[in-house]
Amino acid sequence: VDRRDATGRLAARALRAAGRTRPTSKGAGEEGGRRRATYPAPGAPRRESQEMHEPTMSRHRLRSYVVEDSSLIRDNLTEALHENAPIEVVGCAEDERAAVAWLLDPGHAWDLVIVDIFLKSGSGLGVLKQIAKMDPAMRRVVLSNHATPEIRAKCAELGADKVFDKSNEIDEMFGYFNRLLH
Repeated sequence: VDRRDATGRLAARALRAAGRTRPTSKGAGEEGGRRRATYPAPGAPRRESQEMHEPTMSRHRLRSYVVEDSSLIRDNLTEALHENAPIEVVGCAEDERAAVAWLLDPGHAWDLVIVDIFLKSGSGLGVLKQIAKMDPAMRRVVLSNHATPEIRAKCAELGADKVFDKSNEIDEMFGYFNRLLH
């Protein structure tokens, strides 16, 4: 299904629509529940640890890691980020354990992590807690259907730079990402 609008850009509404639908049972719609938990994006280079913290502003695209349990939302988000923001997705995970292992590995370079709150196992709050002591220049963004005032406050307490609601703040999220490099 082509999700592009008349200008050829990915329609953000496809991502918003995908964000409103969630499988009701664990693994539903996830290729039999056997989707690999974490993977590098095709062609993504492994960088030496000293290159990992190079200034983001000198780059043309932010290296982003996506933590989202729904393959539909994850795939739509990855495509939308590529089309609508200066983002290069370098990897993904669907659970807390895999995300934390990847993010804490000094051989992986990233500038931005985008985290959902509810994951296959663990939570996005657990991811934020585990990476809290990392370089504050590494941006932490929460994208969730559960962006209540209480969740927003807890995410901020755990070091999140921004919290966006999947159902109605997608355009604001893209605007934020575009402002990070300009």
